[in-house]
Amino acid sequence: MASTSLELAGYVEGCIMSERPSVLFVCVHNAGRSQMAAAFLRDLGGDRIEVRSAGSAPADTVNPAVVAAMAEVGIDIHGAVPRVLTSDAVLASDVVVTMGCGDVCPIFPGKRYEDWVLEDPAGQGVDAVRPIRDEIRARVVSLIAELLPPR
Repeated sequence: MASTSLELAGYVEGCIMSERPSVLFVCVHNAGRSQMAAAFLRDLGGDRIEVRSAGSAPADTVNPAVVAAMAEVGIDIHGAVPRVLTSDAVLASDVVVTMGCGDVCPIFPGKRYEDWVLEDPAGQGVDAVRPIRDEIRARVVSLIAELLPPR
């Protein structure tokens, strides 16, 4: 079976995207940045991208200021549950976006890794979370443009 130019480009870059790309967002507590990124990707990408989020040391609940900031833009994440980062989640993902988890995220060949340097919303109020939320949205929009062909 012949490889497509996209598949060959993936081999050259060291990663192969699935027909339906999958993205894993990782931060320490999976209670703020990674939850916002996952929610934006689900909202903006629809069913065209598989979305996961996890944390290296997950909190018990999502940060209430993050829930409030997302509600302001019409995205309800009050029922989101922080999850622990597993090797299986990394292996099942084409793209792994880390946000302050450092060296905790396992590295596997064939995965695309990005590190988004963003302020941590932990312990901050909604006013401080808004600019973080807006920066995450802009990065998610760019990521979608990279992963999906235009409609």
